[in-house]
Amino acid sequence: MQRILPRGEIEALDHNAIPRITLPERDSVFAVRAARLRQLAEGNPVGDYLLLMAHLVDAQHRALKDCAAPQATEDRIALAQAHGMPPLQAVGWPRDPLWRRILGQLLDDVSRAPGVPAEAIEVCAALNRAREADTESLEDLAQAVLSEQDQGVDSAAAPFVMAALQVYWTDLASRFDPRQLPVASPFGVCPVCGSLPVASIVRVGGQYEGYRYLCCSLCATQWHMVRVKCSHCEDVEKVAYQAIEGRTPAIKAETCDNCHTYRKIFYQDKDLYVEPVADDLASLMLDVLVGEAGYSRSSGNPLLWHGAQD
Repeated sequence: MQRILPRGEIEALDHNAIPRITLPERDSVFAVRAARLRQLAEGNPVGDYLLLMAHLVDAQHRALKDCAAPQATEDRIALAQAHGMPPLQAVGWPRDPLWRRILGQLLDDVSRAPGVPAEAIEVCAALNRAREADTESLEDLAQAVLSEQDQGVDSAAAPFVMAALQVYWTDLASRFDPRQLPVASPFGVCPVCGSLPVASIVRVGGQYEGYRYLCCSLCATQWHMVRVKCSHCEDVEKVAYQAIEGRTPAIKAETCDNCHTYRKIFYQDKDLYVEPVADDLASLMLDVLVGEAGYSRSSGNPLLWHGAQD
């Protein structure tokens, strides 16, 4: 027999429900990231690079305001639902030329920003020339960074290309109806675009309190995953947490002795303002130490081409 729940119980159930995903908020996702990069740059050994990336993320924020990429068709969404696949799957998606125009806008904005190093301006100019002269090669580069390949990829150009693709897919994700997502999706990849997570974050506040979310490196979607579980191989027995003694407790590396990989995990209860992409980029010393211990990154940071870390 069905029972009608009284109001108090209904509210309790709603409060305790775990939101499966959080789509990016287009008005703030890049603005928050840029501000965090600037904060983390102070006194950081890679502070100059963080400031350069802050300029790039500022440009992303401006580009996203007027971005309107073509959405997935009903047929594509139905196919994704039928097969439990991400509906805006990045690899293999027929990208609109809009993303190349976004790239040009980002390159121009960064080149005009105050204090940008001459070397970065040269990279922007060269990439802009390539964008205008060799569309096929640029599309090949985009496919390579989306697939996290490292062979033959220009590590200086890759973050700028990835930044344009981030704007494109963040626009798509921010306008997507989460009710159209499949009930289940492949483990370890973004349920919206199928990309790998850059890191995970244990959140605070309301329904999110104490829950861990993986953070998409491409479209900025976050999706729930239980804690103390390898985000790469799903192992739950050989997971451990590494940190640098004397540094902030808000950042750890979640290592797995089953697959010998790691991803960083951030804790909002230790630092409310942690931002997955920015804080991951600013904590490269932890990558060095964990790498020396024999672990490999499960996936790279979109603003620092992972091939350049080897």
